[in-house]
Amino acid sequence: MRIRPVVVTLLLLAPLTACGSAQAGDSSTVTVTVGYQSKTINTVTAGTLLRSLGYFEKELNSLHDGKTYKVDWQDYATGAPITAQMTAGKIDIGSMGDFPLLINAARGKQLGKPTHLVSVTGYNLRGGLNTIVTSPDSKLASLKDLRGKKVSTSVGSAADGTLVRALQRAGIDPDKGIEKLNQQPAVGASALTAGSTDALSQFVAWPGLLTFQGKAKALYDGAELNLPTFHGVTAREDFAKQRPAVLEAFLKAQAEATDYLNGHPVDAAEKVAEATGLPAEVVYLYNGAHGIATFDPAVKPQLVSALKQDVSVLKAAKLTGDIDVDSFVDDQYAKKALGADYAKRPAAAPAASASEVWPKGAAKTQSFRTPAELLAYVSTHKSGIRAAYVPDATTGTLWFADKAVWVADGDQLLPFVAPETAQAYLSAHGGARVITYDDALERAS
Repeated sequence: MRIRPVVVTLLLLAPLTACGSAQAGDSSTVTVTVGYQSKTINTVTAGTLLRSLGYFEKELNSLHDGKTYKVDWQDYATGAPITAQMTAGKIDIGSMGDFPLLINAARGKQLGKPTHLVSVTGYNLRGGLNTIVTSPDSKLASLKDLRGKKVSTSVGSAADGTLVRALQRAGIDPDKGIEKLNQQPAVGASALTAGSTDALSQFVAWPGLLTFQGKAKALYDGAELNLPTFHGVTAREDFAKQRPAVLEAFLKAQAEATDYLNGHPVDAAEKVAEATGLPAEVVYLYNGAHGIATFDPAVKPQLVSALKQDVSVLKAAKLTGDIDVDSFVDDQYAKKALGADYAKRPAAAPAASASEVWPKGAAKTQSFRTPAELLAYVSTHKSGIRAAYVPDATTGTLWFADKAVWVADGDQLLPFVAPETAQAYLSAHGGARVITYDDALERAS
């Protein structure tokens, strides 16, 4: 039987190219598929920033194992499609928030395609990554005002978890006490702007973005819950076992990207802004030197404990059943990738909160000991300020100085993210009162 030359050529070339790394066998070219969320900027050390720096490709090239590696970066708006693609064997490594991670674990086990949490990207030990916002002219002043109102969120996300817990603490049934709209973040943001929803509960960077744009104001700071929230990296179990060196290369690259972000926070914010179209000032709010998020690949015990508490919220929403969190967490590859340095990381504390000014044209920000000192600087440099940030006096959550709720208490000038935290302070401190930002500037000058 004669075989046409074209067919022979195709048969010879077929083994040389693999599609989907875990399926690669002995082929000389291996494609590693990474699912990430470019606009969920607390995952940048495993996605947007990592991609722009090229560190993963560099680590793969240094393996010298006879393979040629290619990275297929796939960008998604949320974690759900990443999980769907992982359980279908089409994504090897993905990054997402804590609640989606649990759904990732549940779906993987259910479908016989187990996944594991292998590292952490950005976290906040109090829960400040999630915020409930309203329109700028809204009369809503506290969570209790949400009773009977329309609230947009993404069911199954960490932002939905914050909404559920916050409503429960306010004495509102999260299922019957509000009209919940299950919407993608961008859809919910549009709904808030259009006035078709009363409030929006979302994860980074949507609350900060809408506030910066003057399209929203904070109603509730997720850090009031004082429960850790984080984003992390998940990998398919079969991929990790078949290509442990590749996963370790990814985690080494993630650690390098983390060091870059921590060492060059302004430049990192600019890189992420360029790649995502988000304002760099918003990126810095979350990912800056004293930002809302702290970046560290280590899987801290506090985060694992919080993950276990999150299971009950997902079960109540009938999104998952029981989840064995301990079997889902697997940081052995991160420990090997980072070596002796890993042992120090779980106990490392986040940077202390601080007030910061980002001057126009500057490659670095300027820090101040107190919000009042920042205000004094801003009052004399108004035309030269790109952004000014202050930490909430109660939760430590960083916020834009001109969007904060300011309280005067004697000689003190205290900023708060939301009116509810400000009101709690007023109730405990007689004589303190809310003032405008302009008033705060004048008092500090």
